[in-house]
Amino acid sequence: AMANILISPGKYVQGAGEMKNLGKYAEKYGKKALVIITASGYKRCGAAVEEGFRDSGAELVFDYFNGECSKKEISRLTAVVEKENCDMVIGIGGGKILDTAKAVAYYKSVPVLVCPTIASTDAPCSALSVIYTDEGVFEEYLFLPANPNMVLMDTEIIAKSPVRLTVSGMGDALATYFEARACQRSGAVTCAGGKVTSAAMALAKLCFDTLMDEGVKAKLALEAGACTPAVEKIIEANTLLSGIGFESGGLAGAHAIHNGFTVLEECHHMYHGEKVAFGTITQLVLENIPAEELEDIIDWCIELGLPVTLKELGIEEATDEKLMAVAEAACAESDTLHNMPFEVTPDTVCAAIRAADAYGRYFLGE
Repeated sequence: AMANILISPGKYVQGAGEMKNLGKYAEKYGKKALVIITASGYKRCGAAVEEGFRDSGAELVFDYFNGECSKKEISRLTAVVEKENCDMVIGIGGGKILDTAKAVAYYKSVPVLVCPTIASTDAPCSALSVIYTDEGVFEEYLFLPANPNMVLMDTEIIAKSPVRLTVSGMGDALATYFEARACQRSGAVTCAGGKVTSAAMALAKLCFDTLMDEGVKAKLALEAGACTPAVEKIIEANTLLSGIGFESGGLAGAHAIHNGFTVLEECHHMYHGEKVAFGTITQLVLENIPAEELEDIIDWCIELGLPVTLKELGIEEATDEKLMAVAEAACAESDTLHNMPFEVTPDTVCAAIRAADAYGRYFLGE
């Protein structure tokens, strides 16, 4: 029999202006931090970070990120850690910087703190780095033995990021509960290496409920440049609830279908979470959920501006060949579509994509 397993970051901190307290948190983990950041990220929040470290018992050294979470960049930064005698790593920025920081810290066996400046994915909390080639082509997943020691979300910084990024994060988070529920039903092994706990299911359900209750309010507030309680709740749902939910709850149809859409050139301009949202609707069609539940979710996507049709995903000519290529990639041996509690084939996936697109057009009034 297999154990039920939950994994999570050591500490999660979320609040307005928290970036200037980073030094106080960091001094508990080491004496000298390598801070990985982009040049534009440094312009935006470098001063706040430096100010916080001045009042702390820790030193810092900045290094600018080369733009890709690749083996070459990871080994370059690993050498900087050695040369500067750093005993912790801090990543400040988007997913690729955070993944690079996690990998560098793992290879040097030192603590890692991650500070996302956007709320567009559920990656920050996870024990995983996605490795790309220097050209930006997906190479492999690096599964890490532990989650980050700390995740710090400065909501003031995140609220200033483009609204589309946070909305895309909601699209990613939309999948969390439905994929975890599928894994619970099939008894699938999650990314945490065991079966789903009741705790992970509860967080995944809270993630979904928060999206439905607060999502539209948060989007409108962000468009008005306001960081409200709804925005705070959505940042937590996108990052912490979805993060623990996907990793300890498991992945199933939505993310596999997302991976299928990456084979089509015309979808490349869409964000991860936007493709995951459409993948979620497709999974729900496969599961044949009640019409009114499906309608609520599609309407929610429409209100947020998440894609509900193939055309909105950038696919003008949805030929059978294209959709079959997507369905076949989604059904790959190694992908998570096989965590669904029933058999799924490229034919059934193809039909579900067609139907999801038809429902989307219907509710858009096309």
